[in-house]
Amino acid sequence: MSPKRARTSGAADRVDDVVAAWRRERPDIDVSSIAVLTRALLIGRNLQKARDRALRELGTDTPTLEVLATLRRSGAPYRLRTSEIEAATSVTAGAISQRLDRLEARGLVRRTRNDRDKRVVHVSLTKKGRDLIDAVVARLMERESRLLAPFNERERKALEKLLTRWLRWFEADR
Repeated sequence: MSPKRARTSGAADRVDDVVAAWRRERPDIDVSSIAVLTRALLIGRNLQKARDRALRELGTDTPTLEVLATLRRSGAPYRLRTSEIEAATSVTAGAISQRLDRLEARGLVRRTRNDRDKRVVHVSLTKKGRDLIDAVVARLMERESRLLAPFNERERKALEKLLTRWLRWFEADR
């Protein structure tokens, strides 16, 4: 049986080995969180690697995706204040400024100052930027849907519901 098939068929994985070892060595403590949290961390790393690889192959990167996708999702006229981009991406003002410098140099976004309040900067998606993000998102979603192959539609919905509850719990705790 191939390693991939073994992993998807319900056989033990390396996390099971870790849990079993801890239970053997420290039967006095509850180590059950390892079974969920370690798998979540490992899955997260694998998902990030898969996305980074896909974006590289599509000719872009995560910082570019985050800014352009935020602007595209905002709807026509695809324009937001820098503070709105910061909030949507959870990236610092300095990091956003650097990203915008690079994207503006590539002709993907345009920055303009507000006529009434010069402290406010608006960022607009250019046609070139919109064409890029539309192409990248379509191909990225196609690739990322394959990462859900182990699950049927019902399982995907259940997983989404559980992960949503878990994320809301973390975000409420902030």
